[in-house]
Amino acid sequence: MTDLADSIESMRQLATVWRAMVLDRDAGADVRDLPGIAVRWADSRFAFWNCVTLTDVGADPALAERRLAQAADIMRAKRRPGFLWVFEDLLDGEARAGLTAAAERAGLAYAFPGTGMAGDMLPLPEPAHPDLTFVRVRTDEQLRAYADLNSRAYGFPLEHGRDGLVGSTLWKNDVYAYLGVRGDEPVTCAATVEAEGRLFVALVATDPRWERRGYGEAVTRKALHEGARATGLTRATLHATAAGAPVYPRIGFRPNSPLHFFALR
Repeated sequence: MTDLADSIESMRQLATVWRAMVLDRDAGADVRDLPGIAVRWADSRFAFWNCVTLTDVGADPALAERRLAQAADIMRAKRRPGFLWVFEDLLDGEARAGLTAAAERAGLAYAFPGTGMAGDMLPLPEPAHPDLTFVRVRTDEQLRAYADLNSRAYGFPLEHGRDGLVGSTLWKNDVYAYLGVRGDEPVTCAATVEAEGRLFVALVATDPRWERRGYGEAVTRKALHEGARATGLTRATLHATAAGAPVYPRIGFRPNSPLHFFALR
């Protein structure tokens, strides 16, 4: 287990960033901070914007089981599917060991793993990649390309990704979102956004046809470089999927809490 403070930071960064992202999609979205549970639910077809996370620190098995049941009840009341995020290090040892079984009793199924990460590595030098030109997202056409890259990378229908991003003023103005373009084709993307004195890295994706060429790392460096240059921030955080986890330590991120994503059965 890593430093608990880093794991708490990781959970709070999720709650902070997702509040802005969800309200950007729907000013009437379900954004609540309940005892032990943060709800950030846009009821969007883009499932990443439908999020519940557990916020207790040191939860024992009884408390964890109760929170899992409460979270599942919240998710069942929604029209669109989404995910429960569980930061493993926020549970005590016994609750961690029994997490999957407790989630199943609540009617939840394990979806996929992740890892919280953070680092004091900014500013980064100006990045470059011989194959890519970097373009900041400023138009709906560019935002649609960004959404489509995420849909292809994560296996969503294209219209679901577009539902999550297209038309967003926040993403065109306040998020440092970049496309990596090969020739005339956007092939990779990454974004950073300011959150409580840190830069949060969001929605990094590479078209599956162009993986394993260093594109994701290059565009992430670009988003971090430009975000740090604009804000003066020196610390960054992110939540990595299993596919992205090997990339980020090369930039300067250190892992903290393992993440577990659950969906309703």
